[in-house]
Amino acid sequence: MEPDLFTAAAEERQEKDPAGSPLAVRMRPRTLDEVVGQQHLLKPGSPLRRLVGESSRGPAGPSSVILWGPPGTGKTTLAYVVSKATDARFVELSAITAGVKEVRAVIDGARRATGGFGKETVLFLDEIHRFSKAQQDSLLPAVENRWVTLIAATTENPFFSVISPLLSRSLLLTLEPLTDDDLRGLLRRAVADDRGLKGAVDLPEDTEDHLLRIAGGDARRALTALEAAAGAALDKGEARISLATLEETVDRAAVKYDRDGDQHYDVASALIKSIRGSDVDAALHYLARMIEAGEDPRFIARRLMISASEDIGLADPGALPIAVAAAQAVAMIGFPEAALTLSHATIALALAPKSNSATTAIGAALDDVRKGLAGPVPAHLRDGHYKGAAKLGHAQGYVYPHDLPEGIAPQQYAPDAVKDRRYYEPTRHGAEARYSDAVEWTRKHLGRKRD
Repeated sequence: MEPDLFTAAAEERQEKDPAGSPLAVRMRPRTLDEVVGQQHLLKPGSPLRRLVGESSRGPAGPSSVILWGPPGTGKTTLAYVVSKATDARFVELSAITAGVKEVRAVIDGARRATGGFGKETVLFLDEIHRFSKAQQDSLLPAVENRWVTLIAATTENPFFSVISPLLSRSLLLTLEPLTDDDLRGLLRRAVADDRGLKGAVDLPEDTEDHLLRIAGGDARRALTALEAAAGAALDKGEARISLATLEETVDRAAVKYDRDGDQHYDVASALIKSIRGSDVDAALHYLARMIEAGEDPRFIARRLMISASEDIGLADPGALPIAVAAAQAVAMIGFPEAALTLSHATIALALAPKSNSATTAIGAALDDVRKGLAGPVPAHLRDGHYKGAAKLGHAQGYVYPHDLPEGIAPQQYAPDAVKDRRYYEPTRHGAEARYSDAVEWTRKHLGRKRD
């Protein structure tokens, strides 16, 4: 809501004594040009630049926007910059504490400001995913009639958490996790800037690297850890933040791991190869290294899903559902609890029987297709539902397998060029032994010959 007497007083004290505010607050950008990362959203003529009046609007007014991204990527920061730069009346609400009553009060105030003073209103609504459908519905008339220009922020997928009518009336802007280079620039600016640490301490490269690992793409987390470590160093009378001081401050050991370099790929490769080799202890070791290094849990989950099909396949048909469920859980809960889910999936995959037959089967089929071994679909398999299909001979002579006692119709399914190809060669590992027996039985009844 608009600042009351106490909020205004707090902001005035903050301006007079900025050192009393957290470093992450002091280092908030003052203009869009100071924003770290998200350059794909800050090009000339972008919705955000139009909101702050940097582009000529002409007959087209600014659009309402929904900012979607993980924590610490700058959603609130962008709204803060807009609030400082725009000539419009700026109102802030949080979906945690606000309800329909507060929303209607803002809308009524916006209509009065527009009618009485010609003043536009920008409404920043944080954590919009916490609003119910009814609460989101209350925003629709104001957004549609442009009584307010909405900036809504969410960490949840808006296609699931924001009602469709509101989505259709807004532009969805996706914020990306900050890169290590983005955060490195931010940390160095915070160390040197008068609003930050004013050069009171030095930040060695190894300490900086560990701060990046701790941050995991979250600017707020990076600045909070930097401020705590700088305070600890100064209390010791030290002019530089050593790695040991940072570790003591954040209670987390430094893992030698470059998320954008060789170590990233080497450790990820070692995890998958340990699972493939059924060494559950080695797999857990590499998983732990990735977790401690601040690896994106979604990346780990994706690798596990690939492993479930590439190295286990039908030897344990339950492996892929476990990996997929783990990926879904990780996306919903995040670290630190996601470590439990990733451990669950890693152990299950490492101890599962192994088969790469699904991998080799699709590889062989793709190889034939790329060589041009395709040809027309047999006429009896073609679609026969449209008018004139029968005259073309389509679907004529097709035998419906369910009409036969054994459920197998001995007719040609593959094109002539590959009619005797055998792509799937099952192992007899685990549950795939059952598939091995089944495929031999069906091929025999189909009259398939060996190619």
